[in-house]
Amino acid sequence: MTDDATTADDAALHKRFAIDLNNGTYGAIEALGPDSTATDRDKVLYGAIASTYHWLQVGNEANHARGEYLIAKAALGVGDNPFALQHARRCIELIEAHPGVMDDWDAPFGYEVLARALAGTGDTAGAEVALAEHARLTELVADPEDREVIVSSLDEPPWFGLR
Repeated sequence: MTDDATTADDAALHKRFAIDLNNGTYGAIEALGPDSTATDRDKVLYGAIASTYHWLQVGNEANHARGEYLIAKAALGVGDNPFALQHARRCIELIEAHPGVMDDWDAPFGYEVLARALAGTGDTAGAEVALAEHARLTELVADPEDREVIVSSLDEPPWFGLR
């Protein structure tokens, strides 16, 4: 086996793990509830981090930003709001630094998770600003179905009293 074949095999594995962990983590976040164990919460958070790690091996800045979004969502789901805020801010940083590789729906989702994380850490004023930016950016999304998904995501908890 040549180095090129090994590299291609490694890339394929990283991509598979990134996708599988990403998809599994979203399901695990939705399954969290009051009876979730510490291990359940750990799996959610570590799944998001592992997915992002694998995207860093084979993806671009958009994949990285989406991974940061997932880490923030997972952290909110397990109740670690300061950690969520750290990753929500990193998500926005990546979106703003690399607009050419982002889809038009990346920024609204980034501001949605930033608003949640700010609200979760007690910064209601900052959360309201982020939510307003979310609404503004949602209007710029070209595909009506994408806009509908973005808007409907606002119905999901947690909002920490903001909505």
